[in-house]
Amino acid sequence: MEIVRLRALRGPNLWGRHTMIEALINCTEDECQITNLAGFETRLRARFPQMGPLVAGGHNEPLTLAHALEVVALGLQAAAGCPVTFSRTVQSPEKGTFITVVEYSEEAVGKLAFEHAMRLCQAAREDRMFDLDAALHALNELDEDLRLGPSTGSIVNAAIARNIPFRRMTEGSMVQLGWGSKQKRIQAAETSHTSAIAESIAQDKDLTKTLLYSAGVPVPQGRVVTKLEDALAAAEWIKGPVVVKPRDGNQGKGVAVNLQTVEQITAAFEVAYSISDEVIVERFLPGHDFRLLVVGNELVAAARRDPPYVIGDGQHTIRQLVDVINSDPLRGDGHATSLSKIRLDAIGLATLEEQQMTPESVPPRGVRINLRKNANLSTGGTATDVTDDVHPDMAASAVAAAHMVGLDICGVDVVCDSVYRSLQEQGGGIVEVNAAPGLRMHLSPSYGKGRPVGEAIVRQMFAPGDNGRIPVVAVSGTNGKTTTIRLTAHLIAQTGKRIGMTTTDGVYANGRLIDTGDCSGPRSARNVLGHPDVDAAVLETARGGILREGLGFDRCDVAVITNIGEGDHLGMNFINTSAELAAVKRVIVQNVSAEGTAVLNAADPLVARMARYCTGNVTFFAAQSSAHPVMAKHRAQGHRVIYRENGEIIAAQGTAMFRLPLKDIPLTDGGQISFQVENVMAAVGAAWALDISWEAIGAGLASFVSDADTVPGRFNRFDYKGATLIADYGHNPDAIRALADTIHDMPAKRRSVVISGAGDRRDDDIRRQTRILGNVFDYVVLYEDACQRGRAEGEVVKLLREGLAEAHQVKEIDEIKGEFLAIDTALAKLQPGDICLILVDQVEEALAHIKQRVAEAAT
Repeated sequence: MEIVRLRALRGPNLWGRHTMIEALINCTEDECQITNLAGFETRLRARFPQMGPLVAGGHNEPLTLAHALEVVALGLQAAAGCPVTFSRTVQSPEKGTFITVVEYSEEAVGKLAFEHAMRLCQAAREDRMFDLDAALHALNELDEDLRLGPSTGSIVNAAIARNIPFRRMTEGSMVQLGWGSKQKRIQAAETSHTSAIAESIAQDKDLTKTLLYSAGVPVPQGRVVTKLEDALAAAEWIKGPVVVKPRDGNQGKGVAVNLQTVEQITAAFEVAYSISDEVIVERFLPGHDFRLLVVGNELVAAARRDPPYVIGDGQHTIRQLVDVINSDPLRGDGHATSLSKIRLDAIGLATLEEQQMTPESVPPRGVRINLRKNANLSTGGTATDVTDDVHPDMAASAVAAAHMVGLDICGVDVVCDSVYRSLQEQGGGIVEVNAAPGLRMHLSPSYGKGRPVGEAIVRQMFAPGDNGRIPVVAVSGTNGKTTTIRLTAHLIAQTGKRIGMTTTDGVYANGRLIDTGDCSGPRSARNVLGHPDVDAAVLETARGGILREGLGFDRCDVAVITNIGEGDHLGMNFINTSAELAAVKRVIVQNVSAEGTAVLNAADPLVARMARYCTGNVTFFAAQSSAHPVMAKHRAQGHRVIYRENGEIIAAQGTAMFRLPLKDIPLTDGGQISFQVENVMAAVGAAWALDISWEAIGAGLASFVSDADTVPGRFNRFDYKGATLIADYGHNPDAIRALADTIHDMPAKRRSVVISGAGDRRDDDIRRQTRILGNVFDYVVLYEDACQRGRAEGEVVKLLREGLAEAHQVKEIDEIKGEFLAIDTALAKLQPGDICLILVDQVEEALAHIKQRVAEAAT
């Protein structure tokens, strides 16, 4: 067995809505049926007892080694703690080749699971040992490193519950919530509303204390020192127990509390000074340590924090007791787990020394040994939820502290006897104000119930009813996509929205080209949805990107399928028929939102059948009249239809009808260009679905310009010495037929065409193009350029000639080497009244060449 290719499908895809790893697997003849491998399943289960059942997809489908790999790759992730459930294996059209897909929650973990699954299957086949524990440990460790921590994860989960889309921007905790101009960003418990100045103030603990004091918030006395002598002098001035901490520390690092002796202060100063050049010495407030979480104008959670400790059993050392506590799976080294491991660092050792203990001491049974004086969770402490007990005056003091510093999300550290009374009444105070506060203690406290702090943060960032989404229109099909996309974008722009657009020509944001080339894949879609100057997105969604990576969005408001016809690029990536191509392209239809709309070509049976896969609404369009069976039934059921009748495009729903005269739509040349009429109907359907007014739709159709600058390579017209030139990027039989039919209906003395063929098409697809053209055009110029996409020199032209051999209209054929020379050859034979169709390959360069020749002829 060999894994030939491994792909990460990062969005909704051909297999479903899960993120998945897709593997292309080659199996030997024996491996195509597990029963050929005597004892294999028994040996596999002996090495991995947790694996699920081995079952094939169909009743008569044999179990293969690829199926075993699927089950093991999924099972390893599940056993390592990853929330995955979906997997599937199917036979490809090639014998012995299978496609296996397995869900993943973290891409790198999913890929590593396939590696371990491959080794495990090989070990079972060859009856070798396999270290399952090591594999699961590696997967679990990688998952912990990569997955969002509790704080960020709680916010993202709350956003998902609000139907707010998210995108992880880094491997860390920076996440985009929402799309385009509606997006917000978070990094752990910081948001795009968090002021950098406020964060800087919070980090400066002395400045924070000064500000809080000026606002009437109780704070402990103290001052900043830079030398040990000054620290000792400050302690003497305070005349009581003190706290020593770095001025700009965080997460409780370097904080020592309740210090009274010179030795204690000296040791604490050295630790704090190693973190910051400036150290705060302040009065120690007796009482418990509380963390109050403020979000916006609201206290949303509160917890009492207790320092880490062990309870003696009379048998084990303190170090051994700590090891037992740290073995709890809820404790980890970082912030990915609910609790942190206890550290026996310098401050911990000093705390033990005060109790006349060392890590090797064996405390008596039942005796509590404190391992720290401060109670920060990052040092191994515990938390008890007290949210419901906080006195209103104390809550008001916490909110005032957050506002004084300027933080939208703020962790307020309070020391007092109880949260039942106000701070002033009991002599307590606020000792710190923290930006980016950890949320773990509130989400999963050691004692008490967790609080929905993620929901509170999302509620602060997004107003009620706001899901952070912008309108998204996804367009797919065989032909007409680019024109439909540009026209749809133009219609939406009539409402004043800034448009983001992806096409095979590039990526546009608010009218500016920001990327070039074929940008019809998910990466380009994500770039548009991440752009802050985009209020609506119109995205070309090509089959290649869907197969390669899935969609670049979780769902769309409108999905437009222009047509499938005979298809294009067939024979690639195991897509051999138009029906299989339709299954790929309908992925956008399957991922229309429940309130969204699929706009489908009713005249194409493969497209019309996609309606059953749409969970939202469906609008059908067709050039035929409303009597078309699919259209008539759909309209009778009260749904929307768009059709052509008596020189108008009519949009109808029930008895309501909206008329758009074709004479007012320049793109269609008064209705003469039938395929442009279909493109207009598709765009109108999308605009209608977005509730754009008919007045705006009509104005947009009338003002849309279709030329070589706005829609390059899409039926661009030029006048050349009294002859008509038409440049188009048509490159499949359906597009060629539509062009040929249109030009056949245009008056001309002589019709000529310049054409090459893409070498990555099937032989008969190439022949069919010239077979169609040869029945309409009198003169054909065949050319071959440097890029034949795997074909031998002269092979494409030979196939094109074979297609012409079956045509009856063509009278003259030339063969030319090079696209520009072929164009010049055709131009040289043009006479006034002729029409010449130039099927461009290098769109931008060929159009520039044509423009130059037209300009020369005009002078």
